[in-house]
Amino acid sequence: MVPGAPPPGPVDPHRALSAAQRRWVDSTLATLSLHDRVAQLVMPWVLGDYVNADAPAFVQVRRWITEDHVGGVVMSLGSPIEVAAKINAMQRLAPIPLLVASDLEPGLGRLEGGVFTPSLTSAGSATVLPSAMAIGAAGSTTLAREAGRVTGLEARAVGIRLVFAPVADVNNNPDNPVINVRSFGEDPQRVAELTAAFTAGLESAGVAATLKHFPGHGDTDADSHLRLPVVTSDAARLDSVELVPFRRAIDAGAAGVMTAHIALPAIGGDSTPATLRPAIMTGLLRDSLDFDGLVVTDALTMQGIGRGYGPEESVVLALRAGADILLMPADVPGAIAGVLAAVERGELSAERITASTRRVLEWKVRTGTIAEPIVSLETLRQLVGAPAHWRLADTIAARAVTLLRDSTRLVPIAAGQALAVLTYAPELDVAAGRTFAAELRAHFPRARVVRASPTTTAADLAALARELTPGSRLVVTTHVRTIEGEGGFAVAPAVAAWVDSVAHTVPTTLVSFSNPYVIRQFPSVGAYLATYGRGEALERAAARALAGLAPITGRAPISLPGYFRRGDGLQRGGQP
Repeated sequence: MVPGAPPPGPVDPHRALSAAQRRWVDSTLATLSLHDRVAQLVMPWVLGDYVNADAPAFVQVRRWITEDHVGGVVMSLGSPIEVAAKINAMQRLAPIPLLVASDLEPGLGRLEGGVFTPSLTSAGSATVLPSAMAIGAAGSTTLAREAGRVTGLEARAVGIRLVFAPVADVNNNPDNPVINVRSFGEDPQRVAELTAAFTAGLESAGVAATLKHFPGHGDTDADSHLRLPVVTSDAARLDSVELVPFRRAIDAGAAGVMTAHIALPAIGGDSTPATLRPAIMTGLLRDSLDFDGLVVTDALTMQGIGRGYGPEESVVLALRAGADILLMPADVPGAIAGVLAAVERGELSAERITASTRRVLEWKVRTGTIAEPIVSLETLRQLVGAPAHWRLADTIAARAVTLLRDSTRLVPIAAGQALAVLTYAPELDVAAGRTFAAELRAHFPRARVVRASPTTTAADLAALARELTPGSRLVVTTHVRTIEGEGGFAVAPAVAAWVDSVAHTVPTTLVSFSNPYVIRQFPSVGAYLATYGRGEALERAAARALAGLAPITGRAPISLPGYFRRGDGLQRGGQP
């Protein structure tokens, strides 16, 4: 624990509320009109950037809090200090303290401060932990728990008490464009162990964990931000694969579960999204898995639910199915009005609304939201991004690096070797590969580094080919990732074809940052190193591994037929 930071109490869903806490919930609930009970279930999206108090964006937020009386917000991108300051400002406006949530997979570093161009000066960030799949490759439940604990400590420090993590999905489909490295892997039992460990770490730090995406988004080949994916699992497969991590983490005390906008014909027989299906959200989750925590919809603006259902219709159906929190409705006042109208029509009961409102209020108590809604910016600066937290990121990264191909012993690279590095990343991803190149140049000072992007021309590639001298080595790094709402991700075909052709004559090592399945585009490369994520820690770890300065011990937590199997990983000694 960082000096000066008071230890937060752990979150324990199994512990009964005290008599005083129960009285607060009962008395608060009694003061709320039906409108305000519904509003407590609504959680709009708020950007974590700086805005003036009278700017239109913040005026809108103020209106949601002071007029609509929403019960919480979900925070998005921004620097830690600004996120905390904005949360404090919102809490001071709220009649009842807000339950503040955020997508943190697997750490607060997802809210990073950003990079300024052209100087590439970093604005700083919270700790950027390697991805869940990198944790899976590292193969340690202890590291998973520590990653959860650090995530929880930093989240709580900025005022976030409900964390939308960990991802409990079993990623057993290489074509999945939206889960991928967000999952711990493809083995249900191992994913269950790591999910439960990460959950325990989060909740030991005093924040509530939210498993996602129920009943399992891993075996899909569509992005639910764009359309409705269909999962073809039958009941037996669902029970033995998709539900295994959810069951384990729920039994371990997970506070929340987020729904998946997927169709599951095996339950119900049609393509109604799981978020809107009582047989899944109540029958399966509440009754079969005995879950009594918070059920949070995935974003209601996503096309997986938006196509075929109007905004007011979807919030009503989600509540009927069993949801407690309506995440990111397109129209906050409209969503509240739609639910009230459904109650008047008899489609929803007031008792159903009250049950969810009570659950939300109870979790505001359990997470300390009611007792301590305002956070200290001074304590934040001592805790968020602490050196010990970054050391944890480096430890996970070093143990995650996995060597999945090395047919001619290209790894490690011999000292003094002539080296060219090709960094492939989107044009605007200016920081990609920067740390990797700097670390590698520290050991290979004459290494030439060039960049390629989806718009790189054939002439540019031909010029690079002419500069590859006899006896040189080529290292290609790929920085492609899921971008919500943009579907699949891969290297531009022309660039991939060029790299693969060069690999026939120039010894080539491919290092993937993020998507580990990208090797399918490069069948001829001699060596393949997977990191399963992005960020400075993983870039440093990969460069040190290539230079022979650190051992390579990672094991693939996934498989790719024809390329590698789960558990594969060539081991190298290194000299750390």
